[in-house]
Parts: sequence; structure tokens; C-alpha cells
Amino acid sequence: MAKVQIDLPPKMVDNFAQPAKHRVFKGGRGSGKTRSCAKMTAVYGRKYDEAGMSGVLLCSREHLNSLEESSLEEIKAAIRSEPWLAEWYEIGDKYVRTKSGRISYAFAGLRRNLDSIKSKASILLNWTDEAEGVADVAWRKMIPTLRGGEHIENWLSYNPESPDSATHKRFIEGDPPRCVVTHINWYDNPWWRQSGLEEERLADLARDPTLYAHTWEGDFLTMTDAQVFGGKWAVEEFEPDHGDPKWSGPFYGGDFGFSQDPTAAVEVWTHGDEVCIRRETFQIGLELDDTAAHVAGKIPGFEREVSRWDSARPESISYLKRHGLPRIQAVNKWQGSVEDGIKFLRAFRRIVIHPDCPGMAREARLYSYKVNDNGDVTTKIVDANNHGWDAVRYSLAPQIQAKGAPRIRRL
Repeated sequence: MAKVQIDLPPKMVDNFAQPAKHRVFKGGRGSGKTRSCAKMTAVYGRKYDEAGMSGVLLCSREHLNSLEESSLEEIKAAIRSEPWLAEWYEIGDKYVRTKSGRISYAFAGLRRNLDSIKSKASILLNWTDEAEGVADVAWRKMIPTLRGGEHIENWLSYNPESPDSATHKRFIEGDPPRCVVTHINWYDNPWWRQSGLEEERLADLARDPTLYAHTWEGDFLTMTDAQVFGGKWAVEEFEPDHGDPKWSGPFYGGDFGFSQDPTAAVEVWTHGDEVCIRRETFQIGLELDDTAAHVAGKIPGFEREVSRWDSARPESISYLKRHGLPRIQAVNKWQGSVEDGIKFLRAFRRIVIHPDCPGMAREARLYSYKVNDNGDVTTKIVDANNHGWDAVRYSLAPQIQAKGAPRIRRL
């Protein structure tokens, strides 16, 4: 094949640059993964055709009842977008094939239509779109059909929904040989601004942050009932008014990280019956020597004001008091202080997270109570995805009482 320029998101390029048997592209809406996979099937088809091979490029889903439910139109659009592909293929109402006739597309459901496809021609490539819902029995049926040497590949594109899905267990947790996994979202798409989806994305973010995280960021759908702050938080634009007595703050807090956990710091305000998180930083592997400068760079004013940090690291607090955070304090903690802090925060009508704080929004989705084997939400808190929330609690520690109801300034 002559050298040509192929426009793909860089993350897709990185994946296809590696030899693989299985290629997994998972993430949210607007990432370009579907159009990119459609285009690359045509690239592979031309390569196979030029090599004198013959067979089928299979575009599959678990269930497929008609061509209208298939990727046929996506394939046609991808081919027509590249003149050097368009010149190589014949495109009809219900078919796509190379002009030589050696390579053709087939569209099938993995559960019911696969046998009829493989009985007619060898499958050179399989691309399963919307692969999240494919059952394990369908994968067990598909994988053995991909024989014929190193050039035979299996591609998956999907938006993750559950860690218990057969697709996740087989291709992510199972980590099969020669499997290259790429997580790709809208912000990885160089042509995002031309998509016309930005207004819709922001509307979804404001309407339902949990569903937004699944739809646009490719996160698993989380159980709202198990979220520590489920039903209490929202992502919205706001700006504190220093001259308005209804605003109180800023309050600063921090939580020390380790090699695998981030150092987190936040700027928090209260506005009547709302807690408002305006700025954040989450940094994994942050050296203590660099902490003050890093936090001050991300949260202006942090270095000049009182900030409260985890008292479990007194030596770190002592060091930072002498190196960049002269007003740092160790927060008072007590038996049940985590639970009291959560009770205090939930007593507010809302917790508002500024869009500049994606780390806090992510933790709001994932900070959760344990769920037992019966599927019941317990009162025990999972010790994960809580570094930012610990920093928020520390920032408001003097207002949180060990016993009794929290005091909230009402408008």
C-alpha cells in the first residue's frame, strides 16, 4: 500500500501502532472511536486486497436483526471520507466490497448469524461495536473463528457500563495475550469542536453528573444509593462574591498522598445551605519538597491562609510550615470523625462542585458505602476515592462537631 495520511485521534494511532490480536477501544460519547474503527476496517481491507488475500471483514454486534441496526452506514461514510479508500471500494445499498471482489463486508449478530457467515468465507477481521453487552457465550463462539495467522484481529468498541460485564471480565480483567486496550473520550478527539456536541455535553453535566460520567467519560454506571453523597451534589458554574456576606470562606484543606494515592488540596466555600468547592488539585507522586509550590500554583492564595491537613503526618506538617505553608495546621480528629464529617456535609441542601474540579466530581461519583453479597448498601464506607473529600472535611473541621447536629448558616 502506498503511504497515505490517515486522520485518527492520537490514542487510536498509538493502539494501531502496536501488534495485537485484540484491540479494545472503550470510552464515552464523542471520542471518535466508532468512526475511527470503521475507517480502519477499510484500511485493513485494502491492505488485505493488495496482498491478494480474500475473505470477510465482519462488523458484528451481539444481536443484529437487520442492516439498519448494523454499522453499514458508518462504514460507507468512513470510506467516502477518504478518496484513496473510496477509489478502492464498491458501495451499494446493502453491500460494500473491494472492486476486485476479494474482500467484502459482512454484518452479523454473534449469537445467531455467525455460523452462516463463517461457513461461506474466512473471517479476516472482526469489529464488534457496542461490545459492552456481548455475553460470554457469544465471545466463546466468536474467538475460535479468528484463525489464520498473525494478521487476523478482533476489535471492540464500547462504552463501559459494569465491571461485571462479560466483555470487561474477558478483555480487561482477563488480560488476554496480545490485547491492547485504549480508554478514549471526547477530550482525546482532535475534531471534538467540529462535532457540535459541546452544548449537549455541558447540559448533561449540569443535569445528571453520574449519568454524564458514564455517557461522556466512559465510567461505569455507579449505584446512586451507594454513593456517600448521592443526590446531594451537582456540577455547576459559580463564583464566590467576597463582598456578599452570604458567602463564607475560603476554607482550605489538604490530604497527603503516597506513591499510589494523590496529594489532594481544595478551596471550599459555604453559601447559606450550600457547600461550594471552587478549586482543587490532585497529584500522584508529589514530593513533599514540591508540595507548597504545586498547591499554591493550582489554588491561588492557599499559601497565605490557614489550611488544615491530616494530623497523621505531623512531620510533613512541620516541614511545610517551614517551607511554603506557614499557616498550615494539623486537623483535630476523633473517633467517628469521618462519619461526623459526612453527616455535616449531607446536612447541607447541596454540594456544588465547580467544573474546574473534575477530580472532586469523579470522587463524588465513586465515594461509596460497601455493598454486601445480597446487594444491600451497608453503613460501612469504602476507604477509596476519598482523598478530596477528606480535604474538604479538614477544611471545615472547626465547624464539624463530634456530637450533635451541624451548625449551618441559613440565608
